[in-house]
Amino acid sequence: MREYILEQQQIIPRPLDEVFPFFADAGNLERITPDWLHFEIVTPSPIVMAVGKRIEYRIRWRFVSLSWLTEILTWDPPYCFVDVQLRGPYALWHHTHRFEPVPEGTLMTDIVRYALPWGPIGRLAHWLTVRRDLEQIFAYRKKVIEQLFPPRESRELAVEARP
Repeated sequence: MREYILEQQQIIPRPLDEVFPFFADAGNLERITPDWLHFEIVTPSPIVMAVGKRIEYRIRWRFVSLSWLTEILTWDPPYCFVDVQLRGPYALWHHTHRFEPVPEGTLMTDIVRYALPWGPIGRLAHWLTVRRDLEQIFAYRKKVIEQLFPPRESRELAVEARP
């Protein structure tokens, strides 16, 4: 099984105590996931995050509906949480979410270790579509997060500029 790593960092111009609660709310995953995935959380709300918590999702990827079940493996607020796929499209999915205070606000780091099923066919699919799709998903998330957490000066100016 060939394992791949996708890592993305983003500075969010807000303090850790404002940023972490947003990402600790599983419901916000729908807000930062592209519409083209038709992402839906199946687990009833409210979802209380903790080690062992299982969360079920549904997505539609390239006209195929997929069920996805994850479990919180590590829960260390407000610095880190890790989710792993128990059932879904990947042979391996291990997603580490790290948060650390920096002078500019909060540094968020996503590290995804993943592998695809189907041996050589999975490796080919990775290079043809999967890697590109994951990069597009994380680029979308980055853009949405920038809109949700603009620098305070920008938000204050926008409020003042309203008629």
